[in-house]
Amino acid sequence: MDSGPAWPPRAAAAWSRPAATAAASGSPPNERADLPAPGKPVGPALRTLRKRSEFLAARAGEKRRGPLFLLEVHARGDDGPARVGFTVTKKVGNAVARNRVRRRLREAVRRHAAGDMKPGSDYVIVGREDILTVPFRTLASELTRRIRRTR
Repeated sequence: MDSGPAWPPRAAAAWSRPAATAAASGSPPNERADLPAPGKPVGPALRTLRKRSEFLAARAGEKRRGPLFLLEVHARGDDGPARVGFTVTKKVGNAVARNRVRRRLREAVRRHAAGDMKPGSDYVIVGREDILTVPFRTLASELTRRIRRTR
């Protein structure tokens, strides 16, 4: 039994998101390629630690303790870009609270502290519960200060 052509028929090169957007909205798509898409981060892209072994290697490095987080810094010995990893333990709270801590830390690093990180180093930031109550500006300045290693 022949089921016929697959539905919906699709032309491989005829369909594109800008064309579909223009057709649906009645206006041409944004032609400025130099602007980021709405809702996309504008700061530098963060290189992140992904593997457990990378996090464990950072534990052997220098520890910089503070009231909001613990910062572990490990020099890899190469000239690659700085990488960062975020850890939040279950002591902080449920998954919602832990994710909020992680998001605030990631944004503070992206906006304020990414430029202060030394190439060839890995940074692991272990977040604490107080991050949820402190103003963002205080979090960002504390993070920048710890990364620069100033007291």
